[in-house]
Amino acid sequence: MTGLSEKQLASLRKKLDRREAELAAELATINNEAMEDSSRLPPLEPGDTVDLAEARTHETVRDGEAQRDALELRRIADARERMRNGRYGRCIDCDAQIPRERLEVQPSSERCVPCQRLYEAHRASGHI
Repeated sequence: MTGLSEKQLASLRKKLDRREAELAAELATINNEAMEDSSRLPPLEPGDTVDLAEARTHETVRDGEAQRDALELRRIADARERMRNGRYGRCIDCDAQIPRERLEVQPSSERCVPCQRLYEAHRASGHI
């Protein structure tokens, strides 16, 4: 079991709902911008390399934002699944209880702080 009361779980569910709605709106905006940009851009003349580079940079940033938002949406869905199966609030790596304070700040947390640090260190070094 999670060690969280039903009231605490309900509050965390609401936080997940709000964040999910925010992310869905952000993704819709990103997708709309992408469609508008592609329909608005005139054909580039030879020598417009600065304009092309700027457009590609903007597109790369927008794609990165979309990927980040999609990943967070997946983590929210995973958190909801852990709530359904009674595993919410337990670290997916070591099974330790994730502190309620951490869940309040990041309701989709799937790891305790020590395991999260290890995960990020391994990711940064290219091991994951």
